[in-house]
Amino acid sequence: MAQVEFALEKELNHEYKERRLEALSVFFELVRQGKIALPPKSSVINNHIHTFYSFSPYSPSKAIYMAAKSGLPTAGIMDHDTIAGAQEFMAAGKLAGIATTIGVECRADFSKTLLFGKKINNPDQHSIAYVAIHGIPHNQIETVMNFFKPYVERRMKRNRLMVENINSLLSKYEIFLDFEKDVVSISKYSEGGTVTERHILFALAKKLVEILGKGEKLIRFLKNELEIDINPKVESFLNDEQNPFYEYDLLGALKSDFTPKFYINATDECPDIKEVVKFSYEIGAIIAYAYLGDVVDSVTGDKRSEKFEDDYLELLFEVLNELGIKAVTYMPSRNTLSQLKKVKNLCEKYNFLQISGEDINSPRQRFICEALKQDEFKHLIDTTWALIGHEIMATEDKELGFFSEKMQEKFPNLERRIEYFKYIGIKICSQSN
Repeated sequence: MAQVEFALEKELNHEYKERRLEALSVFFELVRQGKIALPPKSSVINNHIHTFYSFSPYSPSKAIYMAAKSGLPTAGIMDHDTIAGAQEFMAAGKLAGIATTIGVECRADFSKTLLFGKKINNPDQHSIAYVAIHGIPHNQIETVMNFFKPYVERRMKRNRLMVENINSLLSKYEIFLDFEKDVVSISKYSEGGTVTERHILFALAKKLVEILGKGEKLIRFLKNELEIDINPKVESFLNDEQNPFYEYDLLGALKSDFTPKFYINATDECPDIKEVVKFSYEIGAIIAYAYLGDVVDSVTGDKRSEKFEDDYLELLFEVLNELGIKAVTYMPSRNTLSQLKKVKNLCEKYNFLQISGEDINSPRQRFICEALKQDEFKHLIDTTWALIGHEIMATEDKELGFFSEKMQEKFPNLERRIEYFKYIGIKICSQSN
């Protein structure tokens, strides 16, 4: 049976969506027959899973499979500038009996706010910040795709220029990336997916392994020629030639120190934050600021130790509140308890919804966040079910969504509104499973 599961797992990342869903259906039929065992469902959740429609080792079907193997009762898709994987993700969730939410992440321009010139939550560029549009009504998927399409096309132009920068930097080593063959080919761009800096770095990682091999020679090249300061943990991964995640670990090392050498600032591909907020309300979704916090030791090995929002948190929340952003998403496994207590206190002060999602885009990342089992973060499980309830209701009528005027008037108390939508989410999902 292990061989059968291995074969099905390979099919979950097949080129065609139908084959992926068919493999997932067979897998869960074997689970129902008792031939494959899954862990019991935990109470913890994850609302921030990337798929290969932006950058990830996982198709939407494979992401749901991994969620089920981790015991997650819920899962949320969150790709960059695209929601092309949402329909498959929801279909896969139904096969697995996992409640789903759908969303999209984007970089927005905060330069017309009091955060102008500040490093917000984007390591590569000041005045630009990541925001997450959660709980997108299912009848708005095409609207979301159309909204982001021109921004994706502008991003592609910058992607080409960044690849040219890399080729200029590495030409003396006779290392060259072909944008179409090496970068676009490993994306789902032709199916509505996006091409990100991670695709470029992954293509470069593959090229470096192809030319230099794995192990000591490659590590010397990174240190001596590219002047990359490699995290000791990552270096141990790169020393292991049998490492199954080698290119992903190499990507992490490159992202941390090599990206600034070829990076070109994003300009017109980043919509103004006011435009993003307005759009989110128009479609009945929930826009959330993605808190990063000062980084000391990067969990994923792809971020340098550096400062972000923590020195001006009060100002950040004032700006978010003024913009009409009423939710914050954060990752309990990525920050200290002290950092998150400050964020929680400010969320309570401004009556913001708190959402959790562990950013999944690498095979080393766990789908399940053990921190959510702590009393300090159990409220994030409640808000996930409320998010699911919101998505169900907003799909029926956006005026029934969590932050609609009608529902805020009906439930002015945030905690009561969370309980109301949580009840809907749990009840309807239990009836459909």
